[in-house]
Amino acid sequence: MELVAPPKPAPIAIYVDADACPVKDEVFKVAGRHRLHVYVVANSFMMLPREPWIERIVVSGGFDAADDWIAERVARGAIVITSDIPLADRCIKAGAEVIGPTGKPFTEASIGMALATRDMMEDLRAMGTATGGPKPFSARDRSAFLQALDLAIQRLKRAAFAAAEPRLGP
Repeated sequence: MELVAPPKPAPIAIYVDADACPVKDEVFKVAGRHRLHVYVVANSFMMLPREPWIERIVVSGGFDAADDWIAERVARGAIVITSDIPLADRCIKAGAEVIGPTGKPFTEASIGMALATRDMMEDLRAMGTATGGPKPFSARDRSAFLQALDLAIQRLKRAAFAAAEPRLGP
């Protein structure tokens, strides 16, 4: 009788839509604790901690180049951090977990309403009826984000995804 090793769990990766993300430092802390690889995707260069598990991706091109880069690579086992609702929709359809910087998870059940609300607000702004933006980012938002990220990681680990292999050397 031949013994077969169980399949190796797929690694969990975090993708950050970074251009206007207020929780990058929190992502780095949590990812470091769980030994997860982080892709920080932006349209321009930004300073990041020098860690082998944090990868800076600078995209060039059009307005949605960072969104396209992320959406083309995510799958089950990925966590995406974004406040961009169309990107969240694309990533959910690819099977990824998606969390907004305020800790609000985007799900298959909630993304339709989020898209409709976004479209309605866009129309109201175009008509000059609604001129305000989102409320200021708060300590409560930061705390909710940390909790949502930790829950997403734990959920993926229970679903047989794993932390990345430890890296040796610099």
